[in-house]
Amino acid sequence: GLKPMDFNGLSDPYVKLHLLPGACKWESEQLHSLEERGRLLLSLQFVPPLSSDEPDVDGGEGEEGEGRRSGGLCVGVRRCAHLAAMDVNGFSDPYVKIYLKPDIQKKSKHKTAVMKKTLNPEFNEEFFYEISLSELSNKSLEVTVWDYDLGRSNDFIGGVCLSGHSQGDGLRHWTDCLKSPGRRVERWHILSNELPRTLSHD
Repeated sequence: GLKPMDFNGLSDPYVKLHLLPGACKWESEQLHSLEERGRLLLSLQFVPPLSSDEPDVDGGEGEEGEGRRSGGLCVGVRRCAHLAAMDVNGFSDPYVKIYLKPDIQKKSKHKTAVMKKTLNPEFNEEFFYEISLSELSNKSLEVTVWDYDLGRSNDFIGGVCLSGHSQGDGLRHWTDCLKSPGRRVERWHILSNELPRTLSHD
């Protein structure tokens, strides 16, 4: 269907390619997009239930003490590094939310404190879920990092999901935790820029 360009009613076509400056940046940007959201250091420990004759080192009093006596998952939110800047001042006011899914009763949500004007926050907070090891194997842990904005919707920075259906570091961390009851397992995770569908901007 080319238009004839020669007097004989034909053409001698050829194709030229031009590589423009920046034309190949897209692939590089895609490969590094996960890195640009930042990293999160998490610790996981499945705490085995105490037998009736074992002393509870946490005191064993109150709801949390009873939970630790029954056994469960201890999630430690340690710190983040190189988070994406979400505010005009070049920083973020980050905090972390965690959910243990499925969450039928909507009671698994926990939040850390907000750290002001930093891209490398240190949280060092722990949260405990009373749950058996067999039940935990069918759960997934969703951890998201947010930028707090007063009077406006908070900005999603990045997140990670740990479960038996995850891939890479998320799967390895989850598997190491389940296979080593009583041992605290720490691992860095690269934050994904995709928000889990089950979460909202609260």
